[in-house]
Parts: sequence; C-alpha cells; structure tokens
Amino acid sequence: MNPLVHWFHRLGSPPVFDRFAQRWSPWCYALAAVLFGFGLWQALFVVPADYQQGDSFRILYIHVPSAWMSLFVFALMALYSAIALIWRVKLCEILAMACAPIGAAFTVITLMTGSIWGKPMWGAWWDWDPRLTTELILLFLYLGVIGLYRVIDDHRNASRAAGLLSIVGVALLPVIRYSVVWWNSLHQGQSIRLLGESAIDASMLLPLWLMVAGTKFWFAGSLLARARADNLRREAGKDWLARRLEGNA
Repeated sequence: MNPLVHWFHRLGSPPVFDRFAQRWSPWCYALAAVLFGFGLWQALFVVPADYQQGDSFRILYIHVPSAWMSLFVFALMALYSAIALIWRVKLCEILAMACAPIGAAFTVITLMTGSIWGKPMWGAWWDWDPRLTTELILLFLYLGVIGLYRVIDDHRNASRAAGLLSIVGVALLPVIRYSVVWWNSLHQGQSIRLLGESAIDASMLLPLWLMVAGTKFWFAGSLLARARADNLRREAGKDWLARRLEGNA
C-alpha cells in the first residue's frame, strides 16, 4: 500500500485521529494568530487609504477572506459528505459535520462586514443584491445542515441526512461566484485574482494574502478541535478512551 494512502487509512482510526487532532490543532491556531496579527497590522497601519473609498476599504481584509472561506468550507463539507456516503468513512462524517458551524460563522461575518462596507458605498445597510441574497441562502443551508444533524438522535443517520443536504446545496456555490456576472448587481465584480493581475494596487495585496492564509489555519485548527470533540462523544465508553483517560489521570 502507498505510504500516503496507508497514513490516511490509519488516520481514520478514532484513537489515531484523536492524537493527531490534539497535537496539531494548537499549532494551527498559533500560526493563524501570527498571520492575523501581521496581516491586520499591515492592513491598518501600512497600506495607504484607497483613493475613492478612503479608509472604509480596509474592511475588505476581513470581508474577502471570510467570503472565500464561506464557499470553501461548504465545498469541503460536501466533499467529506460524499466520501462518507460512498465509502462509509466514519471520520469523513465527523469532519463534514464539524465544518458546518465554522462555515456558518464565516458566512455571518461575510454578511455583516458586507453590510458595514455597503452602507457608505450604497447608502444602505442591506440591498437584495444577487450576491448578498445568494450568500444569505448559503447561511440558511449551513443552518439546515446543523439543524438536521442535531434533530436526529442517531449520529450516523443524522450525518447522512445532513450530508445529502450539503451535496445538493453545493450547486449554489457557482451561482454565488458568478452572480455579479449573470445579473445586474450593485456588488463590484472580481478584482482580486490568484492567477493574473489583480485590479487593486499591489501594495494592498500582501495583508490580504496574510489574512487569507490566517483564515485557512484558523479553520484547520477549529475543524480538528470540533471533530475531535465529536469523535470523543461518539467513542464514549470505548476501551481505548478509558485507557487514555486513566493514563492522563
């Protein structure tokens, strides 16, 4: 067996995953804190004000990474759910359900910062703009996944029902992504590109990429911590957990 495949296979074991999550979650949080600290310092004190929007543009350093994460986390949740449904991988069920609250939090931050940014730009806290409306629908999908998982008593059945909703809901992601292209929208079009030249000044990009990297590490740490907690709840009463608790006593 390929060593990488063998490692992933072993990681599916509850005790192995517990040790892995316990070890690496704090490191992810620490890296996120460093990246956030440096990124925010650059965004607030180094980058010059925008020539049109003034200092209000600085909220993009929270808004844009959160918006990207709201889509990324939902796509990852749907992927984990598909793997769990097709190959019956218990760990993927746990990871998929751990994604939902984190993704919902990023979506709330996206909507809040978008409203704060929109007030001076559009003159209103909220407008039923295609991008804003579809992002709100994404929040409802996250809440639907969370609700389904919690309302069904059996963890496996709850994960499967919620996972199916996430797989169906992934069709919304390209609609959110291209809503500013397909419909007449107040929301500005794509100005930041991973490949090619971005529309914003190059001096403004460094703190943005730092914040983007920070959100990725924060998500990884949160995912491991939440998945570990769910894994421990499901494994309550198992011999390996009893032995570990006795060893830590």
